[in-house]
Amino acid sequence: MSAAPPVVIPPPSPPVSVVGIGADGWSGLSGGARAALREAEVVIGGARQLDLLPSECAGVRVAWPSPLRPAVPRLLAEHRERRIAVLASGDPMFYGVGRALAEELGPESLRVLPHPSSVSYACARLGWPLEDTEVVTLVGRPAARLAASLHEGRRLLVLSADASTPATVAALLTAHGFGPSRLRVLEQLGSEAEAYAEGTSETWTHAPGDRLNVIAIECRASADALRLGTVPGLPDEAYEHDGQLTKRHIRAATLATLAPAPGELLWDVGGGSGSIAIEWMRAHGSCRAVSVERDPARAERITRNADRLGVPGLHVVTGRAPAALAELEAPDAVFIGGGLTAPGLLDACWEALRPGGRLVANTVTLESEALLGEWYRSYGGELTRLAVAHAVPVGGFTGWRQAMPVTQWSVRKPSVSGDRT
Repeated sequence: MSAAPPVVIPPPSPPVSVVGIGADGWSGLSGGARAALREAEVVIGGARQLDLLPSECAGVRVAWPSPLRPAVPRLLAEHRERRIAVLASGDPMFYGVGRALAEELGPESLRVLPHPSSVSYACARLGWPLEDTEVVTLVGRPAARLAASLHEGRRLLVLSADASTPATVAALLTAHGFGPSRLRVLEQLGSEAEAYAEGTSETWTHAPGDRLNVIAIECRASADALRLGTVPGLPDEAYEHDGQLTKRHIRAATLATLAPAPGELLWDVGGGSGSIAIEWMRAHGSCRAVSVERDPARAERITRNADRLGVPGLHVVTGRAPAALAELEAPDAVFIGGGLTAPGLLDACWEALRPGGRLVANTVTLESEALLGEWYRSYGGELTRLAVAHAVPVGGFTGWRQAMPVTQWSVRKPSVSGDRT
């Protein structure tokens, strides 16, 4: 049975009014926002938001179902001939329904009337410069993603999913060595019922309060916390591994060659412990990665490492390449850290790589090095030998212990791809 065709939404007439509303309700709205709601024949919003409207807003009230996003095309199509107003929390274009509406209808079909967001209110109450404050949303997202933003002295605002989020955040900070961090939970911002609770992560005992809350965090690391920087090359001890780990200095050089950029997708083939994919995703919040690992125990370990290091969105595929690559989205970059001599692997990766994309392969064996030499002669790029030595005790003296040298081939696929020359 074929899937139902997507709902095609003709441009609405007149444009949809998207009205931001805060916890202060009707009294906090501008004259233009009130007029748009009075004139609307249909008002769509969350049940809590609809309850904030007075009786003078006589339009038919339609509550969003759950999940919301799949319902957007259908509801807009049903009421397209009527004057529609959509209610949104605070600023509709800041983690709000405004994004979904703009993507479905196009921005020219919207009239957006923003209200101060909970983030703006929180910064006003705290005296924090908004431009220096990082915002992390946990609404519909795993709490583990917060871990990537934890740095000594950093100020964070967390958009809570519900009343239980503050306790979840406190536990996560403590587990990651940020137990001394100061937490303030600000509830019902902008309303007469504003309230807040305060404490540290490691001593947090407050009972759940209002579900409408924002968590302000002033990050403080404990003395024994492992320091994780913002650039590739995290300490090896940051990872759980069984020895299959691209070591720190080689990893930093490899990520520099892969050159992650916002929004790009990486294939990490032969994931091992997942370190390349994880640090690719840590480079920017919109970077995506797929880690392909044939060993199920290692695949599970990659998932644990990704959660602990703040990138729970890493997609882990358990399977043997190249067969496991067949259904994946075409990548912007490919890293091959294992299995280079598997028949057809390099061919499959090169064929799937988007024009202009980068491929980087590392090896320590002569057999794989010979293969990379063949591809280097055919496709060009750079062939590099990376060698790292560490100072170690030698009796009462100090000497160098050489790690196995790594041969790295890196190449950029031409913007107009062609056959091997």
